[in-house]
Amino acid sequence: MNQDQVKDQLLKIEDAPLEFSLIFSGKKSKKVNGLYKPQSREIIIHNRNFANNDTGQNLLLHTAIHEYAHHLHACSRGGTLSPRAHNTEFWAIFHELLEKAEKKKIYNDVFATSPELIKLTELIRTKYLAGNGALVKEMGKHLLKAHNLCTDIGVRFEDYVDRMLRIPKAAANIAIRMFEYDITPEVGADNMRFLAGIHNSDDRKAAEKALVKGKSPDTVKIAVRGKNEPDDPQLSLHKEKQRLERTIATLTKRLEEVEKELAK
Repeated sequence: MNQDQVKDQLLKIEDAPLEFSLIFSGKKSKKVNGLYKPQSREIIIHNRNFANNDTGQNLLLHTAIHEYAHHLHACSRGGTLSPRAHNTEFWAIFHELLEKAEKKKIYNDVFATSPELIKLTELIRTKYLAGNGALVKEMGKHLLKAHNLCTDIGVRFEDYVDRMLRIPKAAANIAIRMFEYDITPEVGADNMRFLAGIHNSDDRKAAEKALVKGKSPDTVKIAVRGKNEPDDPQLSLHKEKQRLERTIATLTKRLEEVEKELAK
């Protein structure tokens, strides 16, 4: 495939609101396979990094889709990108593009080509991810019992968690919610913690269903966030500005305290 053919494939996966260029550098790079320049809206592919066979061309497409995700991310933010380019929004866009490319037979799922890897994946999912999730959920059941017993004898459950179990209070409360919400261990403990943080029952069930069906956690997080927060680049920048101002204020106060201590 040449650079024009790769660009055509990307546009078949999903059209772009803003025009972009895709360029083969004709070089080999030990650092990266490709990059995206938001200012000029250029996707650069170091095409000599890839073998001229089906496997190499599939890997080249993977890189092109990755960089195209950066372009679509920039399009959603009015043509700009934040300094942290690989954030949750980016990964959600990238994973959605890969799914679309696989359905349209443009990109081949590399994880489905190895029988050994497929077998190992099933083992990890069933024995360890689901197994660990089931254990944490069961712990939540017993933590709830402990909470009720602490209430009966007139002591604070938080003190019990701190002094007797020596685990973070937030972890204990999340485990209890995993049990109370009856979250499926199939998605694994980490995703169960994320689901336990969704208080709206309908949103939580929809997110759980999406994870069970194979959607990536980043894709699901963005879907949940999108229901509760408008996708407004200006609003995002305003919130980031507020966070930075709070951080600066905190650091300035601490700096003053340190300078006073040094003066003594």
